[in-house]
Amino acid sequence: MTETATAAPVGRGHEGAARKRILDAAADLFYSHGIRGTSADRIIEAAGITKVTFYRHFRTKTDLAVAYLEQQAAAERGAFDAARADVDPAGALQNIARLIGTMSCLPGFRGCAFINAAAETPDADDPVRVVVDAHRTWTRDMFAGIAAAAQVPDPDKTARQLLMLRDGAMVGGYLGEPDEISDTLQAAYLDALAAARS
Repeated sequence: MTETATAAPVGRGHEGAARKRILDAAADLFYSHGIRGTSADRIIEAAGITKVTFYRHFRTKTDLAVAYLEQQAAAERGAFDAARADVDPAGALQNIARLIGTMSCLPGFRGCAFINAAAETPDADDPVRVVVDAHRTWTRDMFAGIAAAAQVPDPDKTARQLLMLRDGAMVGGYLGEPDEISDTLQAAYLDALAAARS
């Protein structure tokens, strides 16, 4: 096969770079100022692109918001999967607690991107809310899997409790230190698991 036959189409790398610039700018602005509080013009300016380029990649701001949340979901799922790898249920919860403690105390932290987006989007049929709900379901199912592996009688109930503790820790990130958030969440997770087994 010749080099010509395997070469990427002209402009493809540039288009991919432009899409990444749009998503990066949107991620910063959506997270800092909210989806509704960020105009397409502001994203276009921050990304350093033209309107034509923006609308070539995303027909609407909603399409961009969906892509932003899907990107956030993929990153969070990857981090949670890594935290659960090769450990028992208690170890998985401890690793997840450490991860949440670290994430929730990073500079510029403004809460959970999915909870923030849901607060702005009350309509359950809105594409943004659909992505939020899908990720929340994935997260709850992940906790249910951990609970089932720990052989609790009602994994779904325990999963709902663990998810609520996660949400509380994300809010606590505004006020606490990473070690304090992690230690408190680890203890709460293990207490919830022990209570569910008894």
